[in-house]
Amino acid sequence: MPTIGDVAARANVSTATVSRALNGKSTVDPELAKRVRAAAEELGYRPHGPARNLRRKTTDTLTLVVTDIGDPFFASLARGLEDTARDRGYSIVLCDTDDDPAKERSYLDVALQERVAGVAIAPTSATTDVGKLLDHGAIVVAIDRPLDEPRSDRVLVDTRAAAAKATTQLLDAGYRRIGFLGCRADGYPDQQRLAGYRDALGQAVDERLVRHACPRDDAAHDVVKELLAPPVSADGLLIASPQLVPDALSAISERGLSLGADVGVVAFDIAAWATAVRPALSVVSQPAYEIGAAAARHIVARLVGETDTPKHIELSPEFVVRGSSLRE
Repeated sequence: MPTIGDVAARANVSTATVSRALNGKSTVDPELAKRVRAAAEELGYRPHGPARNLRRKTTDTLTLVVTDIGDPFFASLARGLEDTARDRGYSIVLCDTDDDPAKERSYLDVALQERVAGVAIAPTSATTDVGKLLDHGAIVVAIDRPLDEPRSDRVLVDTRAAAAKATTQLLDAGYRRIGFLGCRADGYPDQQRLAGYRDALGQAVDERLVRHACPRDDAAHDVVKELLAPPVSADGLLIASPQLVPDALSAISERGLSLGADVGVVAFDIAAWATAVRPALSVVSQPAYEIGAAAARHIVARLVGETDTPKHIELSPEFVVRGSSLRE
């Protein structure tokens, strides 16, 4: 079995250079690194994983912690992170917290015990404690929702501006009593989207039109029916969570109302079947895959020493107007 010394001899470099090159260190000249990798490939050399991990005090594993992998948004985000991480030699462990702080804490404890190299997390709260992970050298990136921890990286989406734009479009199309339907009143995504809704309506917000319901409790259907009926009588809906869309469409149908003509609807993060509805759904589509890919890039860049400063970026979603929010 070839050793690191054999690779060094083949590439005519030191074993230290081989180690730095195979670990992706930016201090190695690109041409030299290419020569080392070619020598390793020719010899069939593979680093000894456990020994390397002990020296580095981390594994070549990243952990992704999300609140609901059943949400297509997080599924696409996970794919972006995995594709990008694997291209850079890292594997992924996926954890689903169900928005439960206790489950989240247990997963973070496991990540710490297993010495993972980095964690991308959609936290249950901005106060989620990731300090021990950071203290032990792991890189932490907050996705979809921010963390109060200043040492963490951050990849977010400006959904407040998108919600304001979507609400304005409903107003411009002639809808006047626009309801807001969210999932978690204390959750960062809902708070940002509600803020955008209020930005668009200004002082004209009727608080009876602002409702939250959890689809797991089967409450969303009844909540939408109440929104559509007197005395509230909403004629438009901004739906902040894709999980609420089926219940909303069902309630609209049960009320004998027509999508678009009677009730305008814009929903967040419905992509796969948005055009299968008649009329097709207007959507605010977040760049989920790119969020995951960006998180992986940030983690790896920090690990290989390309940067030692936490990076905060905010992406823009795409607003696609279709028949569900047009009175035609």
